[in-house]
Amino acid sequence: MATIPRTDNWFLRRLNVQRRHWKAALLFVLPAFVMLLSITIYPLIRTLTLSFTKLELAVSPRETFVGLDNFVRVLTGDARFWNAMGNTAFLVVVGVALQVVLGMVLALLASEMRRGRTVWVTLFLIPIMIAPVVSGFQFRVIFNDTFGPLNYIIRQLSAGLISPPAWTATSGTALLTILITDLWQWTPFMMLLILAGLESQSQEIIEAARVDGASYWQTLWRVRIPLLLPVLIIGVLIRVMDTFKTFDLVVLLTAGGPGSSSETIAYYTYLNGFKFFSMGYTAAMAFIQLIVIIVVSRVFLSIQKRQRGAD
Repeated sequence: MATIPRTDNWFLRRLNVQRRHWKAALLFVLPAFVMLLSITIYPLIRTLTLSFTKLELAVSPRETFVGLDNFVRVLTGDARFWNAMGNTAFLVVVGVALQVVLGMVLALLASEMRRGRTVWVTLFLIPIMIAPVVSGFQFRVIFNDTFGPLNYIIRQLSAGLISPPAWTATSGTALLTILITDLWQWTPFMMLLILAGLESQSQEIIEAARVDGASYWQTLWRVRIPLLLPVLIIGVLIRVMDTFKTFDLVVLLTAGGPGSSSETIAYYTYLNGFKFFSMGYTAAMAFIQLIVIIVVSRVFLSIQKRQRGAD
């Protein structure tokens, strides 16, 4: 009877070991895959199918297929949706721009410090460590028109000549309170990101620019900031996506009021789904937001890709 050569025996043993390792690896990966499937992929598919139906849980649990009617209604017949999108766009554009500018200033100050930098950076990182719910509550106290410290300081400095507004209850200032709170909490994030980018820059390039006679501002605008663009693009993209989901600050500070003057798209979606129980309509609204975020992300990533190609 023919015998299998030793090399073949080694190959078979190796193959069996690899199969056992593959099975063990599959068993380790399986829980994560099931979790991902259950909390991400299935809800996404379910939301998509739900967006083509009419489901009013306050009236009936029955689903009725309506095609694209929900999307048409959101885009053409819901002025409140566009108001919420406008408020969100204001927070995204103005808020993120201010965070980048202030973060740049703070990062430049920190990069020039020779002593006390650790204390400086640690103090400015405290807002990031605080939960958004806690931030919203503390600024709700600060902006309180009756006993809030902000209005008290305004009255004292003006000797009672200025009557400070009800910040969270006035349509002209309600959205501003959300912007200020978000600015206070997330500007340190941009500062930390920009500071890391500044510290990673080659000092030889900066010194070469100074040797060639470039001033501090010329070096900053023509050398350091262009080198920071990849970091800035990623930081802005992260903050844009996060600001687009602003919800907790709205709930704690203004509850979308007065009226709908400070509603964000995330808060308006919540109202439709969990207060009005219009599940099909809410699903369509959620998918429109997903498309917007995907488009914005693709724009930023394409800009970064072109920047990388130019380098």
